[in-house]
Amino acid sequence: MLSTLIKSALGRLRIIAFLEGVSYLILLGIAMPLKYLAGIPEAVRVVGMAHGVLFVLFVILLIQVAIERSWSFKKTFLSFLSSLVPFGTFYADVKWFRPE
Repeated sequence: MLSTLIKSALGRLRIIAFLEGVSYLILLGIAMPLKYLAGIPEAVRVVGMAHGVLFVLFVILLIQVAIERSWSFKKTFLSFLSSLVPFGTFYADVKWFRPE
């Protein structure tokens, strides 16, 4: 199944969206509390960097898929906004990122 997803831009977007969503939840739910409650800022540096790279990849792939599939501005913008909300990319995967 993974090799099937990697072959298409939409599949790569789905993989990166999932990883970006997980990294966002780890950043908010684990790394930030470790920084502010336990005084361990290294967690935010590591997870924050990974999340930042995944976010940039998400945006690049989102633009690529939107162009390839002629998505409307509204669908593309809502997909982008989903990456800013916790659990948003999981919703976007179910709502917009599944093959038609």
